[in-house]
Amino acid sequence: MSDPNSIGSQIGDLASAGEKMIERLRRKAFLPDSRKGLNVRIGIAEAAQLLGCSTNRIRMAEDDGRLPPPPAGENGRRLGYSMDELMHMRAVLGASPARAPGDVPAIIAVQNFKGGVGKSTVTTHLAHYFGVQGYRVLVVDCDSQATTTTLFGFNPHFNITRDETLYPYLSIDPTQTDLLYAVKRTPWPNVDLIPSNLELFDVEYELAASGADGQSVLAARFRKLKAGLLDMARDYDIVILDPPPALGTISLAVMQAANALLVPLAATTPDFCSTVQFLSMMDQVIAQLIEAGIEVDYSFVRLICSKFDGGDPSHEMVRTIMEQTFGPALLPVPILESAEISHAALRMMTVYELERPIGTPRTHKRCRANLDEALGQIEQLVRAGWGRVAPAREEDVIHAL
Repeated sequence: MSDPNSIGSQIGDLASAGEKMIERLRRKAFLPDSRKGLNVRIGIAEAAQLLGCSTNRIRMAEDDGRLPPPPAGENGRRLGYSMDELMHMRAVLGASPARAPGDVPAIIAVQNFKGGVGKSTVTTHLAHYFGVQGYRVLVVDCDSQATTTTLFGFNPHFNITRDETLYPYLSIDPTQTDLLYAVKRTPWPNVDLIPSNLELFDVEYELAASGADGQSVLAARFRKLKAGLLDMARDYDIVILDPPPALGTISLAVMQAANALLVPLAATTPDFCSTVQFLSMMDQVIAQLIEAGIEVDYSFVRLICSKFDGGDPSHEMVRTIMEQTFGPALLPVPILESAEISHAALRMMTVYELERPIGTPRTHKRCRANLDEALGQIEQLVRAGWGRVAPAREEDVIHAL
């Protein structure tokens, strides 16, 4: 029989070696200063499309001094606009999509108990999509595996302490009364992050060991997370929650704190079956929460097919089964499997952060267009909840006339 101490030491050595490699990869990805930056630049045509106006309107604003022109390269050509400059353009041209003061911020939980469905990848791409569109976004990593935190450029082991996660707010003996302490700026001017690390799992242990008074402690924590997020959400349009991929205390608290649910699933039979089980379990859990006096209410519940390969007949077959089963709850545009997403993830980035294509320009353009269309479906749900639809683009109105 193996020596338990030896096994523990071996697993610890593997974990330590892995953490050191992650740090090496991070330093290599974020040279020269080992910090993630956002160097993407947007041309005037894409900027006009995002702002819903004509390129001529942007040039006129530059000519009359309301907007500074973008910097020029050594060859004299315009380099394009940074994300900070694009946000300034939105303010000057009145092109912000921000919610009205009376609109309820969208608090979206991205959840599925099945691993490998791209939950954290969907979370980060969704956050950056909303960032590009001009919304104020807060991402809350509630998963102690901290994949989302890593994709935002932080090493959970070296850069994040337990006191920088949700732990001081949710623990049995809390040291924080609100969540402001945990908010970190990211390279995106309008996207913030509450990070996670492995020690956040201590909350699960503490609440599980809370004794005879456990139920009331759990209910208090559920309400506390929701109250804290609602308080933080006053400064944001969109809050995106990445809960643990398992049914635990934090997952339940997140599901109760959210006001919308997005369920990613891959187009495979195991993923489909697992997602059905997840939905069945959620139905039972929500009923129990409501019975215990804990309110759960979603403005929308949608499933999105991730990692979809249109050239794979098995994917097509499973997606057809999804459509027949879930009907309009399944978003019509799936997120396509793309090497561009995988290559970006290797660099701890999303496709929206790439300065230039990693693969061919055609592959990158197709991937970006698909992400915009697929994630735009969620934007429309959010705007519909605010009683609005997407604003008409100036050029589209002119062409229609």
